[in-house]
Amino acid sequence: MLFMMTLVPAAVHRIALRCAYRLRRGWWRLARPEIRGVRVLAVDEARRVLLVRHSYGAPHWFLPAGGMRRGEDPVAAARRELGEETGVGLMTARLIEVVEEPLAGARNVVHVVAGWSEGAVRIDGREVVEARFFAMDNLPDLLATALPGGLPRWLAGLAEAGHAYILPGDVEHGHARSESAPQGEVGGDGAGGGKSII
Repeated sequence: MLFMMTLVPAAVHRIALRCAYRLRRGWWRLARPEIRGVRVLAVDEARRVLLVRHSYGAPHWFLPAGGMRRGEDPVAAARRELGEETGVGLMTARLIEVVEEPLAGARNVVHVVAGWSEGAVRIDGREVVEARFFAMDNLPDLLATALPGGLPRWLAGLAEAGHAYILPGDVEHGHARSESAPQGEVGGDGAGGGKSII
């Protein structure tokens, strides 16, 4: 299916994604289902966080995110979604937090997974039209609702999970300070100011 979609011109694919997005939200308002998904905090060696803008929905910056397949592990889902959206890998990934957020009438259960980014950003201009790393003291104005309060908390959770590269004391001041760069896997997998929008 993914291969077949690459045969569709990008502009047509973006229109289809916008239509599907509106239909999906309409269905959620009617059915009020439970949705299970992941939100991915990928941090590079310069201590910047990876944010994306989509071709559908609001023009705001979000963390890479997506739905979980039935029975899928949150960390595996996070790695899959991050790779599909940005081409970036995720090292030493950890489940940091599980939160419930309203989303167009649906019960949205979000698993926040954090780790170190690996590889260069590569997008196809279809679902994601822009992806960039941002320093915590230079975040874009248009941030998703959850990010201004969530980013410092999730970075602190990354530090508490044993990642010495980001220190909780630095997170409290809006940035992260380097002690040592990540060196591959250091443990097993464990269980985003500005205008706001979900």
